[in-house]
Amino acid sequence: MNIEIVSIAKKERSTYDPLYKELIKMISRFAKVDDTELFNKDVTKAHTISPEASKQAYSKLLEPYISKGFNVILHPDGKIIDSYEFSKLLDGKIAIKFFIGGAYGFENEFLKKSDAVISLGNITMSHKIAKAVLLEQIYRGFSILSNHPYHK
Repeated sequence: MNIEIVSIAKKERSTYDPLYKELIKMISRFAKVDDTELFNKDVTKAHTISPEASKQAYSKLLEPYISKGFNVILHPDGKIIDSYEFSKLLDGKIAIKFFIGGAYGFENEFLKKSDAVISLGNITMSHKIAKAVLLEQIYRGFSILSNHPYHK
């Protein structure tokens, strides 16, 4: 299985990098993970204009990454699911992409292009924390699917 995480984020070193690396290593028993971080001048400029302009810039930047595979968007207004429901997102897929937006979320038109829109909870978190939570849930989901004791 191939998993790609596509996020609106500046490519920079982070204190979370060792955690990401460890979680990706744990997941590698089940799937290959690619992590794509995108940020350009249009996004920077849009952030100075308005939330709507920012959402449009995110959509434009991420549009080429929506694929015919299974696409999951993380969004504050998405469905809140538990770990068992999350594991069902992974079950039987050959390829899956997860999208993490910028500070202002996504346009409704972009959300409609996905196969699922989920939320990691009612709290607000940075994209770096969201990525760590997502990676942990991916590993937990595979653990559930394979009856591995990690989930317990």
